Amino acid sequence: MNREFIIAIDDLVKEKGISKDVLIEAIESALVSAYKKNYGTAQNVRVSIDKEEGDVDVLMRRDVVEEVEDEFTEISLEEALEIDPRYEVGDVVEYQVTPKDFGRIAAQTAKQVVVQRIREAERGMIFDNYIDRQGDLITGVVQRISNETIFVNMGNTEGILVAGERAYGERFRVNDRIKAYIMDVRKSAKGPQVFLSRTHPGFVERLFELEVPEIEDGTVEIKSIAREAGSRTKIAVYTEDENVDPVGACVGTGGARVKNIVDELFGEKIDITTWDEDPRILIKNVLSPAKVEEVMVDEEEKAATVVVPDYQLSLAIGKEGQNVRLAAKLCGWKIDIKSHTQYFGDEEYDEYDDEEYYDDDIEYVEEGDKVEK
Repeated sequence: MNREFIIAIDDLVKEKGISKDVLIEAIESALVSAYKKNYGTAQNVRVSIDKEEGDVDVLMRRDVVEEVEDEFTEISLEEALEIDPRYEVGDVVEYQVTPKDFGRIAAQTAKQVVVQRIREAERGMIFDNYIDRQGDLITGVVQRISNETIFVNMGNTEGILVAGERAYGERFRVNDRIKAYIMDVRKSAKGPQVFLSRTHPGFVERLFELEVPEIEDGTVEIKSIAREAGSRTKIAVYTEDENVDPVGACVGTGGARVKNIVDELFGEKIDITTWDEDPRILIKNVLSPAKVEEVMVDEEEKAATVVVPDYQLSLAIGKEGQNVRLAAKLCGWKIDIKSHTQYFGDEEYDEYDDEEYYDDDIEYVEEGDKVEK
């Protein structure tokens, strides 16, 4: 090796961000192994690389002892004194034993170490980059599919999207563009592994940030999200700006903003409601689209009993309990739903003659169907 090699090392240090000292130490260690392998010796040697000129020296190291038991690692005091009369027992004698043809071996070994270290450094930088991006939204291209696992090309690394992190019915093909949520980043022998998800509630949150400028700039805040991927998501939003309608901002003109998100989620239903610090109002809101008559709360147990009109009971509970389950998850309260008759008995109350009714914002034609006015 020579001065040109050191210049190349310096360029790599600048380009890849690798420590020069660490790289030189790694090369020296590898050269020790190469020397012992190529010259079949168990001698105690070290390799020294001149960091300015690139010269390589192999130095034999032997301990000064009274009586030699291992000729590869020890030298008698008598022999040591012949080299330098100042040596004493316990000192280390070091002298050069560099073979004439060691330069070729050194250059080849150094190249291998440099390539390996560059690869490790790049992997480290990729890991550091993505470990800081956990929870972010990425867009990539489906590179390959193996046993229902999708591998996504994200530019400088590959994302892994397993079947369990995709909603039921989602299908992708090679070369499809795909959005996903960075769920986890781990180190492995083959480099960093970036695990993606399309079922995580955070995926929906990031999609709203992408579509709704008021969320991106902090005017509207997403307080909570509850999701059953592929079926329905409930999201509660809030703003301190009296001039901004948080639900309207998320829905967009003619429902354009939320429609883009629904399309990305392959038709998953999304209920957007207003967050309120009053649990009674919040619970009433999160049970939408069902109409609520009364909410009674137990602050200590963080449990609520909700009364709904008889004909609204199935809508409030939802198919297989989904509506109340997501509502409870969204607000963090246990919710027990009772029909008017179940709670009040046969006491008379105002009820619509059929299941079609109107409120200020939404027209309910039948259970599950809603048309924005």
